[in-house]
Amino acid sequence: MPSRRSLLHLIAASLAAAACGRDPARSAPQAGSRARGKSGERRGRGPADLIIRGRILTMDPDAFEAEAVAITGDRITALGSSSHLTNNLKGESTRILDLEGGIAVAGLTDAHAHLIGLGRDLEIVDLRGATSEDEVIRRLRARAEETPDAGWILGRGWDQNLWSQGQESARGAGPAMPTHTALSAAFPDRPAWLIRVDGHAGWANAAALRSAAITADTPDPEGGEILRGADGAATGVLVDNAMALMPTPEVSPADVRRRLLAAQAHALARGLTGVHEMGIDRVTDQVFRGLVRDGELRMRVHGYADSDWLAGDLGDRDPDPITAEARYLLAGVKLYVDGALGSRGAALLAPYSDRPGHSGVLIQSPERLRELCDRALARGWQIASHAIGDRANRLILDTYAAALAALPGGPEAARDRRLRVEHAQILDPADIPRFAELGVIASMQPTHATSDMPWAQERLGAARLAGAYAWRRFLDEGVHLALGSDFPVELVEPTHGLYAAITRQDAEGRPAEGWLSDQRLALSEALAGFSREAAYAAHRDEHLGALRRGYQADITCFVQDITELAPKALREAPIRATIVGGEVVWETPS
Repeated sequence: MPSRRSLLHLIAASLAAAACGRDPARSAPQAGSRARGKSGERRGRGPADLIIRGRILTMDPDAFEAEAVAITGDRITALGSSSHLTNNLKGESTRILDLEGGIAVAGLTDAHAHLIGLGRDLEIVDLRGATSEDEVIRRLRARAEETPDAGWILGRGWDQNLWSQGQESARGAGPAMPTHTALSAAFPDRPAWLIRVDGHAGWANAAALRSAAITADTPDPEGGEILRGADGAATGVLVDNAMALMPTPEVSPADVRRRLLAAQAHALARGLTGVHEMGIDRVTDQVFRGLVRDGELRMRVHGYADSDWLAGDLGDRDPDPITAEARYLLAGVKLYVDGALGSRGAALLAPYSDRPGHSGVLIQSPERLRELCDRALARGWQIASHAIGDRANRLILDTYAAALAALPGGPEAARDRRLRVEHAQILDPADIPRFAELGVIASMQPTHATSDMPWAQERLGAARLAGAYAWRRFLDEGVHLALGSDFPVELVEPTHGLYAAITRQDAEGRPAEGWLSDQRLALSEALAGFSREAAYAAHRDEHLGALRRGYQADITCFVQDITELAPKALREAPIRATIVGGEVVWETPS
């Protein structure tokens, strides 16, 4: 068992290597790097507003650890020894936050999230973890009894992969997608619309299908599928773009505001100082700006507009300028290439192993995808493209390569656009080096791997797993790896992502050796993915993502030292405080 000191040196080596593209196992930390963090003082002009004392992991490869950090206003003014900062920067109004055995890390940011979706899901029926159709209906009945005259019954989180293996799909192995039969029997008059856990399929009862005027004659929309029975009638499940056929209740700006505030409170309590919000529409953008104006946005939200808005008037304007203090920026656009693996909508190069003849769907045609990329790049928008299957990933890399080659300024100017691929779950291994060649960021979610691992091989076959959820392969190729959760697809807690990244196990520790264990990350690499690399992926690495003098004071504080916890304890590690721009925006109740 390595000593605590040797573990600290390994963490330092991993951080330095991640910044320089070196292999941490072969590179020792630079001489004096730890000493600089411990005793090499970086002085600020006091007194400080806040001094945090304890172990401080800065995520700065040159000075990765300190004993204390001093904050004045919204910025870090000093890092160094606890005694020096206390003796020199403590004034009458300075608050001392003593971690008492805990640890502080550079503020954790979820690099792919949906606050608006989380806020909605906190209000509707939670179907996550349901192990049968019967359990889904029991949960819906409980809510329907509370709101007998409330119209639509809405829920999210069902996953047929968790249901009894007794129902096998006629299309192939594995649990079948549900049909409207049981849902219609339970709710014959009220329309019910239930979003799958991944957000890429919806399950409707007969009343909802009638509301949408979906019949056997309704054609599949481009980029979507209406699942049908042998007679051609809709079974009740709509995949990807077909979900837009469902006329769910309209959401007002007041609804959006309420939901965003609830989601913000939920995320701050779990240690997140910021999120990259994917798929923002015009109304949500206006609400975010109102929250900033009213002083109610307490975390950082780096926004990516939805592709429908890009195709309209958004494509005629410039993105928000990136400033250090901004709480909300609309700086990028979110494009969809394909659907999700769980609903067999991810676009594959060869058919699904458990649905012969079916290779998923492309949400956008290749021509349309290129048009949208050109439109975004012409106005300076950063692009983040959802791509899960190996065909989708190859297509977006090809599209990016062609679009970047057409830009003025040469390869380096093109690389600085920092284009992103969201999820990058299944790739031909030969395509992974192309991310580094093009300067494309892999924005991935560790808990997706541990959620999908029970059925991924059945769906893909063993051969395709070589490029599945391949975090280590990306890092070994020198690719920037930003990490998130895709909440509410997964739970919000960043500690769940850290745990999944270092173990590739489920919450019970299965499988014992970890799934595709050669792709595990070190804890330092996982922390970097949620901090320094998330900042890089948002063009905010000059003021966020690490604890350096002059940087924004965004800090996540844990009750315990998470570097010394067993993996299962890390997964549930409690938060002591969440600090954004020097303000303690959440703290463990005393």
